[in-house]
Amino acid sequence: MRRSVWVLGIAISLFLAGACKAQQPGPEYRTTATIKDIMDSMVDPSADALWESVATIVSAAGTDERRPKTDEDWKNVRRHAVILVEATNLLKMEGRHIAKPGEKSENPGIELEPEQMEKMMAEDRQSFIKLANALHDAALPALKAIDAKNAEGLLDAGEAIDVACENCHLKYWYPLSLQAEARKSGAASPKK
Repeated sequence: MRRSVWVLGIAISLFLAGACKAQQPGPEYRTTATIKDIMDSMVDPSADALWESVATIVSAAGTDERRPKTDEDWKNVRRHAVILVEATNLLKMEGRHIAKPGEKSENPGIELEPEQMEKMMAEDRQSFIKLANALHDAALPALKAIDAKNAEGLLDAGEAIDVACENCHLKYWYPLSLQAEARKSGAASPKK
């Protein structure tokens, strides 16, 4: 009997400890920037830096092969890759809005209004999380290629980053009529 009471006491203690731990609040995040701010300040400039770091440009003056060459070049490109990878986590934070209240589309008729985007994301948050994770996963090979100083790998990763960006834009940025046209024709999506 004493042993049963002792085992019951341990079980209750473990249950209470688990219940207390489950009720502890998570970290308090203070979302200040909007998704638009993060896109304009982090995602777009970082993706552009990656895309522009490896290129072949042919002009009347000749062929220009862009590749990171020095350790400093590679370090700079790596900084942009890290920003891009980590920005995807910022995009997913609960409570972050698409844009500031009252902010309007910069290109009406070409892109949805911020309120429309926010409504779509709220109605299907899991799809947005999945698309943000896809951008994260597409950017990781760029980071690995940079660490290996592999310009061709970085070029290949750039294409996957572009696809991840456009998949999200098709769902949340472009008007539904443009999305339907792009899907129906199998054509490339409208560019920003």
